[in-house]
Amino acid sequence: MSQPVVNTQYGPVRGRTENGISRFFGVPYAAAPVGAHRFRAPAPHPGWSEVRDAGALGPNAPHGVKPFPGLDVEPIIGSGWRKGDDYLNVNVWAPELPGSRVEGGAPRPLRPVMVWIHGGGFVIGSNYAAIQDGTAFAKSGVVLIAINYRMGIEGFLPIPGVPTNLGLRDMLFALQWVRENAASFGGDPANVTVFGESAGGMAIADLVASPLARGLFERAIVESGHGGMVRDIAVAQRLVKKIAKLLGVPATEAGFRTASFEDCVAAVEKVSLPTTRINLRDARGHEPVYGISRFIPVWGDDVLPLKPVDALHQGAGADVDLLIGTNAEEMNLYLVPTGIRDKVGGLLSWFLMSRWHPQARKVLKAYGLGQKGKKAGQALTDALNDLVFRAPARAYAEAHKGRTHFYELDWGSGAFGGALGASHGMELPFVFDTLASVTGPEGFAGENPPQALADHVHKIWVDYAADGHLPWQEYDAATRQVYQLERGEAVFEPVMPAARFLP
Repeated sequence: MSQPVVNTQYGPVRGRTENGISRFFGVPYAAAPVGAHRFRAPAPHPGWSEVRDAGALGPNAPHGVKPFPGLDVEPIIGSGWRKGDDYLNVNVWAPELPGSRVEGGAPRPLRPVMVWIHGGGFVIGSNYAAIQDGTAFAKSGVVLIAINYRMGIEGFLPIPGVPTNLGLRDMLFALQWVRENAASFGGDPANVTVFGESAGGMAIADLVASPLARGLFERAIVESGHGGMVRDIAVAQRLVKKIAKLLGVPATEAGFRTASFEDCVAAVEKVSLPTTRINLRDARGHEPVYGISRFIPVWGDDVLPLKPVDALHQGAGADVDLLIGTNAEEMNLYLVPTGIRDKVGGLLSWFLMSRWHPQARKVLKAYGLGQKGKKAGQALTDALNDLVFRAPARAYAEAHKGRTHFYELDWGSGAFGGALGASHGMELPFVFDTLASVTGPEGFAGENPPQALADHVHKIWVDYAADGHLPWQEYDAATRQVYQLERGEAVFEPVMPAARFLP
């Protein structure tokens, strides 16, 4: 093992090289968001003069993690909150760097850079979990940089007096850090692909549409995300008031500053319970997240002046190549382990849908509720698969005026007797080539997931990051070419029923 030292803009860091891969963990990209920097826009780090050790995982953003029925979730979302002030940091995996201070000498060819933004409903997760380990990307010749960002109250609550969308602002600041520092790790700052899943994919879809992100990346991969999960600031203010009441503080910046990180994490968990009553529907009666998370970005500020899809229709993000996709059975992750899919009846299906959509009966009828042989829970699941993820992702793709490709994961996990299927997040171990981390009796991917599919999917992502190449036709509203990852070819996809029920 060697210990390469790299100079970053804030100071030198020492990593570890093993088996041809150099790793640098917990490298700050911004000042610690504590004290005077709490609830403020990200700022430059004060820096350090001595070599900073980056051999072990650094702190991550405050959050809580709970068990998930029947699944080993640690490989998927990490081990939880690692406390520490400098949690606005990155992890870097790169093809082997020299063992001493990296400076001078013959120039090395610069590698494609991929920046990973993790998911977790904007309230949990971090830049390291076994399922998203960057080793395979580095082995494939990519410099992989995974970022942390503020979540929950700290990052996505529009408190009066506090800059909105602090979590998105962190991502923008991190991407600027990548532009300025990628070459130090052997990466090409002019060839950056940003990618993420779930909340990370939603965030990237927002950044593609943001005027503040212009020039920060050339390509974007949006996995199980789109630009529809944003709130009006006025609606999000209801959440501000609710959480302030839970914390027992005034709904102001000064009030929230008196709350500890621990108290804020507890308040996020409490307000996220399905039994906590709060109306976050917009003026037309839509709840854009369908209860999955209370915390999402808001629109109407300098980060997102318009709703992202509206911005795309006006040409925003046309200079960014887009690869976007979904999984065939997204909502199985939420409705199979909990038993909802198999146990819920027609009346409860309607009640649940009515909390999120003003045309609940019509939606469920379009997905077979009331038809002979169609269980109510399956109708609800099918409707939510399309309403929450699949249909709005396709609407986002159609609105994007730049080069656009669409994929779908059609392989299903054997977990829960095969019922988990092609659920939300299931593409991750194939993208990162980390199947071993989620294989087993309680493994996300079941007992015998196909390594050949991981080889295939991982290569698609790597090739796209290298030069934008993809082995199928572009997507548009007429051809509707969707590349099915397991099948290995693009197919024409008819318009799904949910399309007419989107906001």
